[in-house]
Amino acid sequence: MAADAAAADDDGIMVSASRSGDEQRLDQIGSSATVIDDQQVEDRETRYVSDVLRDVPGVAVNRAIGGLTQVRIRGGEGNHVLVLIDGIKASDPYQGEFDFATLTADDAARVEVLRGQQSALYGSDAIAGVIDYITLSGREAPGIRMRAEGGSFGSYNASARVAGASDRFDYAFSGNYVHTDGYPVAPGGSEDVGSTNRGASGKVNFAPTETFRLSAVLRYTWTRGDSLDQDVTADSPVLRGRQIVTAIDTPGSYFTNQALYGLVKAELSSFGGRMSTSLSGQFADTARDAYTGFGYSYGDRGTRYLGSLVDTLRFGSERVKHTVTVAADFESERFRAMAPAPDTATHTLDRLGLVAEYNLLVDERLSLGASVRHDDNDYFKNSTTWHVDGSYLFPSGTRPHAAAGTGVKNPVSSELFGYYTGEYIGNPNLEPEESRGWEAGIDQSFAGGRVTLGATYFQSRLHNEIYVDYLPPDYLGTSLNRTTVTKMHGIEVSGRAAFGDVSVDAAYTRLKAPQSRNVLSDPEDPDSFDTEVVVTQAVRRPKDTASFNLTYTPSGLPVSGTLTVRYNGEMKDVVYVAGYAGSLIADIPAYTLVNLSLRYRITDALELYARAENLFDERYQEVFTFKAPGRAIYGGVRARF
Repeated sequence: MAADAAAADDDGIMVSASRSGDEQRLDQIGSSATVIDDQQVEDRETRYVSDVLRDVPGVAVNRAIGGLTQVRIRGGEGNHVLVLIDGIKASDPYQGEFDFATLTADDAARVEVLRGQQSALYGSDAIAGVIDYITLSGREAPGIRMRAEGGSFGSYNASARVAGASDRFDYAFSGNYVHTDGYPVAPGGSEDVGSTNRGASGKVNFAPTETFRLSAVLRYTWTRGDSLDQDVTADSPVLRGRQIVTAIDTPGSYFTNQALYGLVKAELSSFGGRMSTSLSGQFADTARDAYTGFGYSYGDRGTRYLGSLVDTLRFGSERVKHTVTVAADFESERFRAMAPAPDTATHTLDRLGLVAEYNLLVDERLSLGASVRHDDNDYFKNSTTWHVDGSYLFPSGTRPHAAAGTGVKNPVSSELFGYYTGEYIGNPNLEPEESRGWEAGIDQSFAGGRVTLGATYFQSRLHNEIYVDYLPPDYLGTSLNRTTVTKMHGIEVSGRAAFGDVSVDAAYTRLKAPQSRNVLSDPEDPDSFDTEVVVTQAVRRPKDTASFNLTYTPSGLPVSGTLTVRYNGEMKDVVYVAGYAGSLIADIPAYTLVNLSLRYRITDALELYARAENLFDERYQEVFTFKAPGRAIYGGVRARF
């Protein structure tokens, strides 16, 4: 639904739905949007942000232990989602996608998810939606917080946060450490695949006057994870008569991924707040390296600089409010592959984006919005994207809403220039992917806003889709643009209820995302490599997903708990025969995971907690041949001062 939070609650506020930076109530946004506040993140005992994203309508998560964790929205690819961390564009400049395995949850943070084509506001990458991860400021969540935890699979983690505020200044500094020895992931394997994450962040705000404010954010993350090669072995699954490439134990292989993000912003308010101007500069610097038992294997480096100037004008009356925003974004990306890539030169892509946005709010009930953006690219053809949306809240609590727009995703370095000699070659002639879509839905609140239900239908078409093919006679991988149009549509249903000590959140998504694939036409003949085009559900995008969260916090008692149930329907995945000489489509069975967290408050400052993940020990996979973890039990202590 477009507003799955109570309309009047502070938690029902979003800032990423407009370039103005103004707070907007969820029931005044025409596009579908979800906010998961810091209390919900804590109640569900979230350690990786990707896990709580499983509770958002339209979102699919695939975690490959020893590989990427990808998040997809409404059938799009993982690199179709723009990820912001405290306003910083966080995707890897080289890979063009954010690896959610590197994002552990801070002690005081919230998540905003804006679904649908949003390139008119944010440019390339926001082709399917925007995920904005926001750590709370020292003014929003002051004090000292500490946490320590241990449990299954040799796991332990700890975090600390110090935050505070004065009249003109607020600060928040935090650090965290997450480690697991892991478990065997490969079919028939015995090697534990583990990982270590550590990170630190700081956010400060300084307002020397009533009209001028300076902000700064600095964030560092480092991840080391065991990695797995893939090959055909005696333990490889057999699909239609052929053994297929599978994950295998790879002793001594691992990867490291480190990133440094920064942002500085100056904001000036004038004419009694009717006009505001902000000037910001940000960077993302990433480095990924992979190693085998014999030494260095491959890696990449990427740096992004993004400068933005945003002007907003607000005018009208108490009943009728107009907001006009114009923005200019200059973005420069620099990246290079390390050996043994075929092209190790440093490449630079620059673009200038110009944005115009208008929002109208009448009687706090009718909201209309429109935006247009033109991107001047130095490498690709220029693009113009647009977005319109509208919403009306009736006194009865009924709220129809609708949105339509276009999106664009530029090819990334690995697709253009290749990344591994003898296995993958680049295609410098790729064109950007383009998308056009619309949505319409209705929300209904009951019981004075304590219950909210909603349903949304969405539809989109993707042109110039980029895909990887292995072409004869050498079967080297390369990226190509599809000549066909990929059509996707679905329904998102969700609800929220809060009565006294009990709160419930639920979501369901039905997605139809057909995708064309070249597969072996006669796979059971080992001497045949003829192919045919088949149409199936897009890989790793289930037709059905659902989630249910129930939190019970009895007043007057020191205990509370949260029950989480997440269903992931059957999925398709693409697999390869020996030598990557052909591909097949494999089925990944549906699965249901049940998590339970319990908390016991010893004092106002000290709390014990325990949680069980995959309580009923479901055997499942999120990526074909990569085994997912079984039942896990964790316990810890949390302190606040």
